[in-house]
Amino acid sequence: MAQPPRPRVAAARLEREILVLVSSGRARSRKEIAESLGIAPSTVSQRVQAMLTSGELEETGEGASSGGRRPRSLRVPGSTGYLGVVDVGGTHARLGVLRHGGELAATTEVALAIADGPEPVLVQVTAALRELAGSVGGGSGGPDDGGRLLGAGISLPGPVDVARRALDSPSRMPGWSGFDVGSWLEDALGVPAVVENDANAMAVGEHFGHARRTHHSVAVKAGSAIGAGILVDDRLYRGAGGAAGDITHTRIPAGGDTPCTCGNRGCLETVASGAALVRLLREQGYDVEATADVIDLVRDAEPVATTLTRTAGRHLGAALCTVVNFFNPGAVYLGGALSTLEPFVSAIRSQIYEGAHPLMTRDLVIAPSALGADANLVGVGRLLEDALVPHTLLGTPTEGPR
Repeated sequence: MAQPPRPRVAAARLEREILVLVSSGRARSRKEIAESLGIAPSTVSQRVQAMLTSGELEETGEGASSGGRRPRSLRVPGSTGYLGVVDVGGTHARLGVLRHGGELAATTEVALAIADGPEPVLVQVTAALRELAGSVGGGSGGPDDGGRLLGAGISLPGPVDVARRALDSPSRMPGWSGFDVGSWLEDALGVPAVVENDANAMAVGEHFGHARRTHHSVAVKAGSAIGAGILVDDRLYRGAGGAAGDITHTRIPAGGDTPCTCGNRGCLETVASGAALVRLLREQGYDVEATADVIDLVRDAEPVATTLTRTAGRHLGAALCTVVNFFNPGAVYLGGALSTLEPFVSAIRSQIYEGAHPLMTRDLVIAPSALGADANLVGVGRLLEDALVPHTLLGTPTEGPR
């Protein structure tokens, strides 16, 4: 039978949860903290007082009264309590340091080769993350830096087993399948870590990043490959096996017998992704190596590249018609490199409005990314915040944010 955590460990865990709640704005008073965590107000008061004494929290002004004396409002002073977040792509990674509540304090990018394997890539991004965190507030960002980094999150371009915090049979990522990315990050940085699929991270970031809010949304990331994430009632929907939203390997007639990276043939990825456009242009004699080359050609109004890109958008839009008709989301958000191209986006819109039932499109929002390159960072940061506050009673055994 699992033993409850030792008192000092339990107290440290509770203080971390309080810090996340206060700094994210989800709780501003002792009463709100107790209600959020479902624990006794006396226990909260004891820990809050200890955190006030240590300087981790401070009281400022007065909060709203619900009867009786008005409570003092709590806040996190200075630069305490950042989250380190990383979005790994095939040839580069984008890194950020987030204040609680989703505000990016700093970002940077580093070149890498994901095919080098997990350890070389993770060594590189953790070193860069420490350096970036150190630039915000003047510390080193490491585990001995006063606990300033409270957690780390990473999004990866492949199917993620969230419970094991590892990739499950990803394409074009030798050595990554089954590697415990979460434990590696925790050992390297000395803080709790979460691991998420890049499309899911983008979906969470975009869902909460648009001014006009909906409770149900689909976000599609169209770059070298295609991924999608789904939110239902403001919560990420993973499906029974954790693979919900993987539309890229839906077989479509236009794919014919073209081999796909998944081992099947005729998947959506073979005709609607950046990699597909690179292949199609090379077959016609164009000197292109990556999706960025395709984007440059389309922005220069090169006719063949533009036509192929518009056709790719129609294929993706046709696949999304099925999603819209079945799921009836309030919004479809379009991210990834190809979503910056108007011919691609226009073709998606026209296919959805032409092919989906009018009841499904009457109030449907189809919008480009509101956060751009930062969507994944903000999304994985929000998932990390949720993991850092498990909303369990003090003393209930946990194994960290998995």
